[in-house]
Amino acid sequence: MRGWFRDGRRATSSTTDERARHRARLAPYVEPHLARRRAGVPHPVHDFLFTYYSFSPAKLLDWQPGWPESGSASLLEKRRPLVASTLELLRATAARTPTFACFGLHEWAMVHGIDETRHPVPLRLGAAGTDEVVESHRIACSHFDAYRFFTPSAAPLNELRPGPGDRSAYEQPGCLHATMDLYKHAFRLWPLVGSDLVADCFVLAWDVRTVDMRAAPYDLADLGFSPIRIETPAGKQEYAAHQRTFAERATPLRERLITVCEQLPERPSR
Repeated sequence: MRGWFRDGRRATSSTTDERARHRARLAPYVEPHLARRRAGVPHPVHDFLFTYYSFSPAKLLDWQPGWPESGSASLLEKRRPLVASTLELLRATAARTPTFACFGLHEWAMVHGIDETRHPVPLRLGAAGTDEVVESHRIACSHFDAYRFFTPSAAPLNELRPGPGDRSAYEQPGCLHATMDLYKHAFRLWPLVGSDLVADCFVLAWDVRTVDMRAAPYDLADLGFSPIRIETPAGKQEYAAHQRTFAERATPLRERLITVCEQLPERPSR
């Protein structure tokens, strides 16, 4: 049975096939989350892309081809400031040399000097051991949306001071959170940005989130996640290798997003 686009136009058999393919690709990520949500059982790793980010599972599963086959002139006009700011940030990030020496310490700085953690799981090294790792390392987090969650005792330890209005001056392509945010940039412009690109960014963000939490101070062994022990030389090397791989995977997605933003018309004809 054929479906319909969001603007009421009837989909062809080929677009119906695309919808089915898209849903089949993302269902293994979405359906377990929905089952956990119904059961009231949170997951500290896998729920993040559905709770921290604001794109609903229903929209994620809804395939749209992208401008001009989906979206509208009025939506494009409404999103024009967002298109401009997103394009500025993507270009600035792409032009910056990636760095691979942060070692995921942002997650450690989020629990420095406090008794309660951000997730209901224990700390691998305990509170004192976690604090010691933070205090004995150079911290240079460039991503505001990670830095803003640093505890009051950890924030002054960061060498950088990224703010909400100067992301373009700080974000760099080696940052795991900047890579995860490609998903955010894509879905905020959906359906002007097509669902295939949104899905590609989502899958990359999923993989990044897994590594981000494996390198975090939490003990997630009971959930099947082996730690990346960034407090050791071997762990640092492993984390940096993941960063390089993710930066390589993110580069073509960032370029595709830049191209989509650049190709959106200044004055749409419809």
